[in-house]
Amino acid sequence: MTNDWHQLTDLTADRPFLVTEVRMDSGISVQGEFEPPPLARLRYEDQVFVSAFVRSHGSIKEMEKAFGISYPTVKNRLNRIIDQLQLVEVTTSPGPDDALDLLERGEISADEAAARLRR
Repeated sequence: MTNDWHQLTDLTADRPFLVTEVRMDSGISVQGEFEPPPLARLRYEDQVFVSAFVRSHGSIKEMEKAFGISYPTVKNRLNRIIDQLQLVEVTTSPGPDDALDLLERGEISADEAAARLRR
């Protein structure tokens, strides 16, 4: 099965593709047009790289050892993979320290800082 997925990612060669049928081992199948999730659209080698990165808890040093490559090579590969993924941008709400920093720089009023601190 893994070999089949490897062949599929080689065949698609980074081009977009749709899955038109999903068949379970039990024989049940569903037909339609399904866009694969972002990680599934990566080349097989990049999927292996991402999997290893997650298993190493994001340690670039471990990735250097596992793949026998340099720190800049790991970073460049990760950046290339990130560029291929349509990641959701996460914004964080400002914490209490942020409100005080903004107040200190004169970017917000004391009332606004107090309101943010109460939240």
